[in-house]
Amino acid sequence: MSTAIPHDTTFLREAFATEQTCLVANLRSSQRITHPGDRGEVNEQHFIDFLRKYLPNRFTVEKAIAIDSLGGVRHSIDVVVFDRQYTPTLLDNDKHRYVPAEAVYAVFECKPKIDKGYMEHAAEKAESVRKLTRTSVDIPHAGGVYPAKKPGHIVSGILAIEVDWKDGFRSEAFQQVHGSLDGDKAIDCGFAATGASFDTVAGSKAYTFGPADNALAFFAFRLLSRLQSFATVPAAAWTAYASRLSTNP
Repeated sequence: MSTAIPHDTTFLREAFATEQTCLVANLRSSQRITHPGDRGEVNEQHFIDFLRKYLPNRFTVEKAIAIDSLGGVRHSIDVVVFDRQYTPTLLDNDKHRYVPAEAVYAVFECKPKIDKGYMEHAAEKAESVRKLTRTSVDIPHAGGVYPAKKPGHIVSGILAIEVDWKDGFRSEAFQQVHGSLDGDKAIDCGFAATGASFDTVAGSKAYTFGPADNALAFFAFRLLSRLQSFATVPAAAWTAYASRLSTNP
């Protein structure tokens, strides 16, 4: 005789809620740091640690600078999710990592709060990375050749302690600002540690909101699902990078 296993999500809900509470406490504790730059770096690391915990090891999470084979270099991005298995970082120097654009899955800006100004700043950072040139080549294998893969969409988002709008991501004011950021400036998702998350996986104007007490886990699992759907990044054309080195400016 088989015994039915009871289904009780209370434990999981409470466990993930505790994770969220701990993240908020860590972020709040950094407010004691008086230098804004140092405070920002500490909070960036908290968010990097959070994403590392939830994403599989094949997704590397670091602060990084994206570059391309034409010599394009972008400003430092607070959090970059990228492939390290097939695409190495270049010119690593302590905390400064240069990541080929082909390897980038997602980019995030970490801010003290989510408001119009910070949203627009995150959108400009996303646009700068999306406009980089991404190469792709065929991959030979024992049975033939895998054709060059078309570079996919780079996910962009914003991470913060709180949302500035009274009604959070559900407010009309937020959705007006978000809706004005389209094309390469589109922001795909956002998370506030105090209990709010959104994404537009279902469509550019189709918002999905996470539960306040489990916004962290909801956001992380939705992001993981999105990243899994991309499979692997394109194989970079390293000859294009080599050619750049042999060309006089």
